[in-house]
Amino acid sequence: MKTIEVDDQIYRYIASRTLHIGESASDILRRLLALPQDADTETAVFALSDHEAATEQANGNSVDVLAALLNDAQLAREESAIARFMLILSALYRSQPDAFRRAADIKGRKRIYFAEDPQALLDNGTTTKPKPVPETPYWVITNTNTGRKRLIIKQLMQVMGYSAETIAEVCNKV
Repeated sequence: MKTIEVDDQIYRYIASRTLHIGESASDILRRLLALPQDADTETAVFALSDHEAATEQANGNSVDVLAALLNDAQLAREESAIARFMLILSALYRSQPDAFRRAADIKGRKRIYFAEDPQALLDNGTTTKPKPVPETPYWVITNTNTGRKRLIIKQLMQVMGYSAETIAEVCNKV
């Protein structure tokens, strides 16, 4: 596999043509150039570095921020559902801070899920085990099973406007 350097405009163009999370840069270019798929070719997953993710976030391309997260080795290395849950929440906030703020009002039947103060979460249940969401002003309850964590992410992403396909892919990473 060869490495090529492209300017930011070309990079954004290729990234904006991604059809699904995890699609490689080679696959995107093959599709755009109408080249045949070569099954014997090695491909690298199209992922964003931290700097590129920040650039894409500034450009409002939240799907690319999530693509970077889903392809991130750190997420794959995490053995704890809580750690993966926190990484995903942090990426969602970085991708669309304003939409996250609006969506953070979601709640369950008896509990609120997010607050800017851990005491607000404790006031809604003494066993909520609030933890701070990294790189955000929010705290989230963590004393829930993995299914509930997935439901929280699903509800949050629905309010934020993500597609059902993207939501399913992210939820499967918890």
